[in-house]
Amino acid sequence: MARHAAPGTSSALRSARSAGLTLSMAGAALAMAAGGAEAGELSVPAAVSGVVDPIANLKVNPLAKTGVDPLDNGIATKVADFPAVGTGMVTGALTQGPSVKELPTAAVTSLLGPVLPQ
Repeated sequence: MARHAAPGTSSALRSARSAGLTLSMAGAALAMAAGGAEAGELSVPAAVSGVVDPIANLKVNPLAKTGVDPLDNGIATKVADFPAVGTGMVTGALTQGPSVKELPTAAVTSLLGPVLPQ
């Protein structure tokens, strides 16, 4: 019998298995984040912050501030006496190398920098 014609698992069973694995991985991550806590001493906020903090400190653009960063280029145009508008306004925040938690502030500064008073 050909492999494509062989009876297999249904998509519902695969989805349930995938959800179970995801849940068990999340539980293991929370348990590891709790560190040396004993069985009755698990603090959920401490465990969640132990999982979220490393993600918040990840760099959005690992090539930032290197010579090979593809986002560190741009083109601008200026019409009459209006401020120049260019692609650097959009990619500027990513070329500075902020982490995930710093990105909103860096993006607002990059996009609104020319408009804000100095």
